[in-house]
Amino acid sequence: MNSSPSTLSRRAFLAVAAAGALRAASTPILLGGPVFLSTDDPDALAREHRRLGYAAAYCPQAEPTDTARIRAIEKAFAAQNVVIAEVGAWKNMLDPDDAKRRTNLAYVIERCHLAQEVGARCCVDIAGSYNPTVWYGPNSKNLSREFFDATVENCRKIIDAVKPTRTKFTIEMMGWSIPDSPDSYLTLIRAVDRKAFGVHLDVCNGINCPERFYNNAAYIDECLTKLGRYIVSCHAKDLQWITELNVHFQETVPGRGQVDYRAYLTALSRLPSPAPLMLEHLKTAAEYDEGREYIFRTGRAAGLTFA
Repeated sequence: MNSSPSTLSRRAFLAVAAAGALRAASTPILLGGPVFLSTDDPDALAREHRRLGYAAAYCPQAEPTDTARIRAIEKAFAAQNVVIAEVGAWKNMLDPDDAKRRTNLAYVIERCHLAQEVGARCCVDIAGSYNPTVWYGPNSKNLSREFFDATVENCRKIIDAVKPTRTKFTIEMMGWSIPDSPDSYLTLIRAVDRKAFGVHLDVCNGINCPERFYNNAAYIDECLTKLGRYIVSCHAKDLQWITELNVHFQETVPGRGQVDYRAYLTALSRLPSPAPLMLEHLKTAAEYDEGREYIFRTGRAAGLTFA
């Protein structure tokens, strides 16, 4: 049956209206990354983030006891509408050396206190490793029940010590330690059983096999679908496959690798509340510029918005 011109017009109008409503309903992307200024002045740092188009930031250097500096950071970044995405902890909470392990855990607790005081979206670490020489390295016990139970205990200790209300404690997925998939992260969330435990998503860290590399758009969708309501911050980088006689993925600037950023950004835009997306592990300011502009172009071409 042929449609009349008026029917086609109505259909076209409704299609355009629906597409516009979908775009309007999408969550703006909060892109962030390091800035390269020779200053520790919070106002100057916050302005530089905005100048670069960033709406999220790594927490500037501060101590949890330095209340005046913390308030200055919070005020300066709020004035520029830039959220503090994360306070990095980056210590091995499962170091085989007992003394180092205790020292590291105390440091992570201190960093979580800072995240709470400055109002960061999260404090982030990895679960750690039983590797005695490389704090994030592989070890045969890193997928064991012992590792899982110790990680649950560590997460509870940190959260119970800080009692955060303005931030979440999070750990990243890794390719060779728990959690190494969305499902194992959900298992960990249930085991930790604390409202202040959240998810920091780094999709590249979880791409640890050819299947996930080839089908990374589907993997990204799985991560966001299963973990979305827990995600408080994310990392942005890319992966190349270096050809040799074994599987070797190498981090690179967004746009130079094979991670499907259209899928990543689209999935982030569907979150109920915005989760910062933070560029990391690039080598120079020029590489950060390149990665930032690639993400802006890719998102805007997909009809997405940036805060």
